[in-house]
Order: sequence, then C-alpha cells, then structure tokens
Amino acid sequence: MKKTNAVRELDRHKINYNLREYKVDENDLGAIHVALETGLDLEIIFKTLSLLNEKKELIIACIPGGDSIDLKKLAKLAKCKKVEMLHLKDLTSYTGYIRGGCSPIGIKKKHTTFMHESALKHEKIVLSGGMRGLQVEIAPQDLIDYLNITVGDIIL
Repeated sequence: MKKTNAVRELDRHKINYNLREYKVDENDLGAIHVALETGLDLEIIFKTLSLLNEKKELIIACIPGGDSIDLKKLAKLAKCKKVEMLHLKDLTSYTGYIRGGCSPIGIKKKHTTFMHESALKHEKIVLSGGMRGLQVEIAPQDLIDYLNITVGDIIL
C-alpha cells in the first residue's frame, strides 16, 4: 500500500491508527459509498470539507458523512464573517489532495480545522487517509489533540 502524506504524518508523530481500504467508484466518491464498501456505520465516517473565509484563508471541516455543513454555524465558530466552499479546481493547490481523497491530516497549507461534536461520542472515527480508497480509523481525541481541532456544532 502506498503511504500518503497523512499516513506518513501519523507515523512520524506516533499516533495510533488503522488503515481501511475500499473499492473506489469514480462516479460515487461520497461517504455513503464508503460506508457500503467498508460495512461501517455512516455516523463514524467523517468527510473532509475545504472552505475559505472572507480573507481567502483555508478552513477544514470534518463532519459526519450523512450530514451537511452549516456555513453560518461554521463561520460563527471560526470567528469569521463568512465561509464558502473551496472551488473544486482549487482543491489540490490548497490541500495537496484530490476530491474523494482529501484528509485533514497532511494538508500542505496553513489552515484551521473544525470537527462536528458528534465525533466525541465514538471511540473511533474514520476519515480519508489521503487518497481515494483509503480510510484512517483513529480515536477522535487523538486527532483533535494532534491537529488542534476546534469542536462544535457545524452541521445543519
């Protein structure tokens, strides 16, 4: 298995994790597909969203796979006037990752990260390992501590 930036970073900082591979469907890169392929509950599969604030600074949000981001709640938590989704064409230049393989771990540009509070209800959560077809299973508190994530209610 190819080591991604996310996996190398976890190894370098000695953070416990497990990797889960799944079959990629280029026509369906969503969390529901990941849940079906891995047999995991959609509640523990977190998707990584990339956004920009009014200053064009990168913001990362991790939310449960079946939910939608609430831009107003995120902006308030981030102490911004507004946030908007990053254009897909800019994803790789901002994060170093591609759609369907964006991880909050190993992003190449400075950013702040936010996570929905439901992550704390689970012993482990699963999120992108930095490439399509690869998920990282990790204790949410380990991820929060490592990335200095702000936790709050950021979904609709």
